[in-house]
Amino acid sequence: MTAEECGAFMGELRIVGTAHVSQKSIDEVRTAIAEFEPDIIAVELDAPRYAALKQQESETEAPGISDILSSGNMTQMLVQWVLAYVQRKIGMNVGIEPGAEMKEAIRLAEEQGIRVALIDRDIRITLSRFWSGMTIREKVRMIYALAISATGVAGEELDIDSLTEQDIVTLALEEFRKFSPNGAKALIDERDAYLAQSLIPLLRGEERVLAVIGAGHLGGVTGYLQNPETLPSRQSLTAEIHRPPWGKIIGVGVLVLFLSLICAILFSGVGTEVLITAFAWWVVINGTLAALGTLIARGHPFSAAVAFSAAWLTSLNPLLAAGWFAAIVEAKIRKPAVSDFKAISKAESISEMSRIPLFRVVLVAALANVGSTLGTFLYFIFIFPLLGIDPTVLITEGFSNIWSSIQTII
Repeated sequence: MTAEECGAFMGELRIVGTAHVSQKSIDEVRTAIAEFEPDIIAVELDAPRYAALKQQESETEAPGISDILSSGNMTQMLVQWVLAYVQRKIGMNVGIEPGAEMKEAIRLAEEQGIRVALIDRDIRITLSRFWSGMTIREKVRMIYALAISATGVAGEELDIDSLTEQDIVTLALEEFRKFSPNGAKALIDERDAYLAQSLIPLLRGEERVLAVIGAGHLGGVTGYLQNPETLPSRQSLTAEIHRPPWGKIIGVGVLVLFLSLICAILFSGVGTEVLITAFAWWVVINGTLAALGTLIARGHPFSAAVAFSAAWLTSLNPLLAAGWFAAIVEAKIRKPAVSDFKAISKAESISEMSRIPLFRVVLVAALANVGSTLGTFLYFIFIFPLLGIDPTVLITEGFSNIWSSIQTII
């Protein structure tokens, strides 16, 4: 791409669109460097991923175990790990490590004394905006799709080299947008803009810039460089996404619904035995499913017992979660270490990953929370059949008696 083609820039740009697990892409990078003789090689990496690719320690220390447990972002962290694993699995199947073309570009740059520029957005910001931006429906579909991909169910033979062909890329991006519009925005559209913004300063001089980016970003980055006035601000691409706290809102709703049910039973005249039974079922259903989630995650029986004991209370408190308590116990038993982060990034199977203490702790937290949440919904669906009473009669009489009592007091 010349200066005229990408706007009023003095530098010359060539972009290599790659598949991150393709031998063909590695060869294309080598050829482009040899032919173009760039002054700068810009790679689709940020500082943490660059350090990981170079097998160096990142400047930012890995979060401590207590930080992870207190963050409440267990599911987001699992999604991040499984996404990385799926890409790594594809690479293992074709004998190419993920990011090999970036690594080759960096190696040749160092050999030839060429400046390397890191032009991608921080992966932590991308993943945070990716997860925060998606709807609940998109998250459920994403988790299901990742579970299928990670376990190899319904797998299809994939022609990796075809992933750099523009028609295939366009088709894949269109499918991803249908699957998760908000996810596509964070992973693709926003990063198109960020990559273009990072390239612009490099093109203000007279250097020859070779950009090595994923083929899926090729069209978007080129479009922005040709029309830089359309670029959004850098701040809008890096700011934290603020969504309504639906978890807390739903939690408060559950608390109100449960207390309303208890009050209706109490004032309906059906007797304290029904009230005690209703509360007992709340404890049993919430606790059993939270404990079951813990055991499915292959958590320790002590962790499952804690999940059972805590679930009835945490389901009534939007600031607490049964999985947190189960994870604390699991962490005491498994004793995860900071080195587990590296072990997770190198695991070659889900089975191997699940044996790593940190992964097990986070999985316990996530599945215990899923179990407790499911238990809460099932309780309200099945509580009246379990009690053997007509909900219409109970609610009508209960609230009628409550209103009569209030009028008497007034």
